Amino acid sequence: MNRVVNCILCGGAGTRLWPLSRQKMPKQFIPLFQGRSLFQDTVRRNAAVCDEIMVISNVDMLHLAKQQMEKESQQGRFLLEPIGRNTAPALGLGAMLLSPDDIVVVTTSDHVIVNTVAFEQAVEEAVQLAKEGSIVTFGIQPTHPETGFGYIEHQGQDVVQFKEKPDAETAQAYLDAGNFLWNSGMFCFKASVFLEELAAFAPEMYAGCVEAMKQGATHSSDGTQTTIDLGFMKAIPALSVDYAVMEHSQKIKVIPCDLGWSDLGSYDALYEEFSDSLQDVDGNVCLKEDITPSSSEQAYEPLLEAAKGNLVVSSERQIALVGVEDLLVVDTPDALLIGKRGASQKVSTVAKALKQQQSPLMQTHTTTYRPWGAFQNLLEQPGYKVKRIIVNPGQKLSLQRHQHRAEHWTVVEGDAWVRNGDSEFLLGVSESTFIPQGAIHRLENRTEHAVVLIEVQTGSYTGEDDIERLEDIYGRTGTNL
Repeated sequence: MNRVVNCILCGGAGTRLWPLSRQKMPKQFIPLFQGRSLFQDTVRRNAAVCDEIMVISNVDMLHLAKQQMEKESQQGRFLLEPIGRNTAPALGLGAMLLSPDDIVVVTTSDHVIVNTVAFEQAVEEAVQLAKEGSIVTFGIQPTHPETGFGYIEHQGQDVVQFKEKPDAETAQAYLDAGNFLWNSGMFCFKASVFLEELAAFAPEMYAGCVEAMKQGATHSSDGTQTTIDLGFMKAIPALSVDYAVMEHSQKIKVIPCDLGWSDLGSYDALYEEFSDSLQDVDGNVCLKEDITPSSSEQAYEPLLEAAKGNLVVSSERQIALVGVEDLLVVDTPDALLIGKRGASQKVSTVAKALKQQQSPLMQTHTTTYRPWGAFQNLLEQPGYKVKRIIVNPGQKLSLQRHQHRAEHWTVVEGDAWVRNGDSEFLLGVSESTFIPQGAIHRLENRTEHAVVLIEVQTGSYTGEDDIERLEDIYGRTGTNL
């Protein structure tokens, strides 16, 4: 009997949704949907139609994926890439971890699907075709002449050809023709069939994946986690599954479907997604991002006076709009984006410029998540830094020391167990300890409630890579994970 395995591709950075989406907190993990994320919705939706879930992700995303899967009471296996090499190597490596007869349903982690009944029916149909030896893609019935998607020309379930992202005139022609579908980036195939086609049409890539799996893969003792070595990953050619396999294979079929689908790839798409449920009488849509963990119940609602058709994404500050129309206002603790609705695709040019500048604003928010909880940068100046640290129940930081800084911890919520040098002791609210430069130390929460403390760092260098880990329950060996 064929097992059906959902393979969730979870490596995108979502740069078109900057500053909301960052490299280490991409859009799929942001709880924008009534406290839920796109990743959580993906896991819940796919668990209903698949026997197992495999998450293919960057190493840095592992703790986010695990924590959010736990919220859905789901477990899975994880394939971890030290760097991304596009979708074809990811799926090749993933298929090599499965049994040859396993049916793989490939989905992204950051798409919206409203019609779950239609999705389940499409998956059922695709699985049957995959059992018969086809490689199936899911084509979305287009609703408008979109220039941001690739297209699939088809006759029934037969694919005529794949089309690149078109200009506006060509996209309209596709819509008028009636036999073009949006390319959703979702697929279904038997593991052995995909690997056969990958070997036939991308032999260098296939060989690189085989070598990486044989020589460069580290497996966890319970078999649920496989990590690929950086050197072996770099040796694999980078190419999308469309270019590597889909455009060459003669085994391709397409399932036309109407899923209420969106790739949520821009702020315009975000506005449209919430326009029915959250739009006020003047066409404004206001969202609250909840990236920063806080015990405060203070929440500022945007004030809108003679303002129409605006998208407002707010975080901690009061936002007021007066006499403006059709704006995008996205406020995060460390960056503010203001743009015009209809031009949100240009946000990617801002992200590109920041990347060229090697700006830390592309990497993370003021809040950074770790397997044990999170920390929030409150203030940073040459020679010192102030953080708010949240340790989740039952979790603990690595046993570590710093070469360039000292730290002073003050507990503001809960009870913290502390190791400082050769001493171990309990700190309650308003109690503190000083950790000298070079001292071995650890912070632990042995209670059922979160522990919050304020950390003041002083020293010649306060970067996150000044960490020498001596012991870690999460298996981290690097300095900046």
